[in-house]
Amino acid sequence: MKNEILDYQESLKSHPVYNKLNNIEDLKIFMKYHIFAVWDFMSLLKSLQRKITCVELPWRDSDYDPLLVQLINEIVLGEESDVDQNGNPCSHFSLYLRAMEEVGADTSLIKSFLADFDFTKLPMELREIISYHLDLAMNGETHQVAASFFYGREKLIPDMFTSIVNIVEAANLDCPTLIYYFKRHIEVDGDEHGPKALKCLQKLSYNDQIKSEVYETALKSLKMRWKLWDFILEQNQISVGSRSGLA
Repeated sequence: MKNEILDYQESLKSHPVYNKLNNIEDLKIFMKYHIFAVWDFMSLLKSLQRKITCVELPWRDSDYDPLLVQLINEIVLGEESDVDQNGNPCSHFSLYLRAMEEVGADTSLIKSFLADFDFTKLPMELREIISYHLDLAMNGETHQVAASFFYGREKLIPDMFTSIVNIVEAANLDCPTLIYYFKRHIEVDGDEHGPKALKCLQKLSYNDQIKSEVYETALKSLKMRWKLWDFILEQNQISVGSRSGLA
């Protein structure tokens, strides 16, 4: 299973959807759906914070290793209250929304969904992906959530976003906030959050049964990322056909 995880990670560095991001119209479609991955990333992270630290009242000290508590709180701080390109505090989710508005991408789907969490509003493929991660965040064991968060996100994001930035910049697309968002994640996830998430996962993986469940969840999360990219690629192709008068 470890080899399957490595294979998926390598493949996701060069998914065909990236090559479609050399024009602003396809970039808008990508952002319309990728924002959901930005959102459920935060759901996984806040799940870990809820499970590992204390966010309840009355407060009590965590049963987990204090290092785990520190690592998770530091990652939350960076994701939920980082700075934008002007040095102003913002969450990465709000930064991405701002990037969408900057290029004229459609934000109505994500905003409508977050207003009432009505999954029937979402295309079937997207619904399956988001439902999986949200169910994991709400009902998964701590090590399973940590597996998805590390292997499906923090370990993967720097390489994926580097591939995207290379194509977007080569095409000279006017999307400065989005480029900042990608480069900020490449920097922070690669140098700080990725290693911290790995330490968390290693501390949680203390027996063979848990390690087996970690790998199983990691592989499922990677498959879901591939499914998301395939879905977005399909939407891009539909849009190209429509713009060409073929559909």
